[in-house]
Amino acid sequence: MGSLRGLRLAAGNCFRLFERDACSSLGLTRNSAVKRISEFCTKPQETSKASSNTYTHRVPLHKPTDWERKILIWSGRFKKEEDIPETISFEMLDAAKNKIRVKISYIMIALTVAGCILMIIEGKKAMKRNESLTSLNLEKKARLREEAAMKAKAE
Repeated sequence: MGSLRGLRLAAGNCFRLFERDACSSLGLTRNSAVKRISEFCTKPQETSKASSNTYTHRVPLHKPTDWERKILIWSGRFKKEEDIPETISFEMLDAAKNKIRVKISYIMIALTVAGCILMIIEGKKAMKRNESLTSLNLEKKARLREEAAMKAKAE
């Protein structure tokens, strides 16, 4: 029984040491004060006044290539190429690319439907001319048999 209590105390001490190290390393990486509430690491509540040592998150900017400039124009994000700034955010570029993807998929759907309608019209025209795959295959096989018979006679 005594060894179990000693084991629990040792485990508790190790956990507290680990928790303290985790809290201190977390505080160093975020540049903000981290406090322990009921033995857990938490961020302090946001205050209304801005402190001078707070970390300001800046979105990384990207200089668009000529192709990306065309995508931005085609997506409707900008009207002219002169309106595009020197650097844009990756989120803006991703949104423009997604818009173009959707437009292309709509165009492909429309082309597929148009192709289906065209094939239906052509099939009905062929049916009026009494052309079918079966009749075309039978004619082709008859022609091949005749050619084979002529080759056999020639030998």
